[in-house]
Amino acid sequence: MIEEFKKFALRGNVVDLAVGVIIGAAFGSIVSSLVSDIINPIIGAITGGLDFSNYYFPLSSKVQTGLAYVDAKKQGAVLGWGAFLTVTINFLIVAWVLFIAIRGINRLKTNEPPPPAAPTEEVKLLAEIRDAIKAK
Repeated sequence: MIEEFKKFALRGNVVDLAVGVIIGAAFGSIVSSLVSDIINPIIGAITGGLDFSNYYFPLSSKVQTGLAYVDAKKQGAVLGWGAFLTVTINFLIVAWVLFIAIRGINRLKTNEPPPPAAPTEEVKLLAEIRDAIKAK
């Protein structure tokens, strides 16, 4: 059973998948940082200090208005639409980057089938015999 598991775990597809998941997680962290540390501050500067991460609707009367989102969540139920908007922007950026990367990879691939192989000497000889018989 251990040998069978080793065969399964070390097959190319499983290892490739594991590498993909690890790289995807690292890439997700980079994109999260890009959105939260670069894109959102730029949007905030353009819109006059707008910070999406602290926008929410209180769903409980216990939540005081004007608190930071993290503090408001501690007081009661809140609908954090700003945090959701940030995650949505993260997703759109990841999807766009992956689209561009896959599009580039697909352009590098050649979809043209290889030219047919030249006929062998035997096939050429048979074709000559056929043509000679047709000519008679």
